[in-house]
Amino acid sequence: MSKVQVSTSINEETIEFLCEPEQTLLDVLRENLGKTGTKEGCATGDCGACSVLLNGRLVCSCLVLAVECQDAEVTTIEGIATDQGLHPIQQKFLEHAALQCGICTPGYIIATKALLEKIPNPDEQTIRYWLAGNLCRCTGYDKIVRAVQDVATELASEVRDASPEAQ
Repeated sequence: MSKVQVSTSINEETIEFLCEPEQTLLDVLRENLGKTGTKEGCATGDCGACSVLLNGRLVCSCLVLAVECQDAEVTTIEGIATDQGLHPIQQKFLEHAALQCGICTPGYIIATKALLEKIPNPDEQTIRYWLAGNLCRCTGYDKIVRAVQDVATELASEVRDASPEAQ
């Protein structure tokens, strides 16, 4: 079978790659592009470890064909931190010890980013609902939920402090 050329944006960088038509986005990210932060947990879309944002939508990259990413915008865990340092989500996961082995952590961070972009100040039930597609075998979910609550509060405070009314 012949390879397909795909042009896409990954972490705000335009990238072109060749892939087999049946190759998943997860496989291309890890094997072709060296973006190994996105983890493979189950390869069936059940664990959330491979979560990425595709055009702003949370998806399991093991269930998306790489050819479907033509002209799309993909955000992986590598695109979360900045040159200035860790994203506040990453920092709160560290502060709350909401990670251990690290397999699920990238997926949780991506899912948290998707949640907070849609619902900036979620309650605990909403957080648990949004993160239900992610499985963790090490940490326990309470630390993760507390980290998300803390970062939501921090980001909301930053928005309030930056608003013209606060000036």
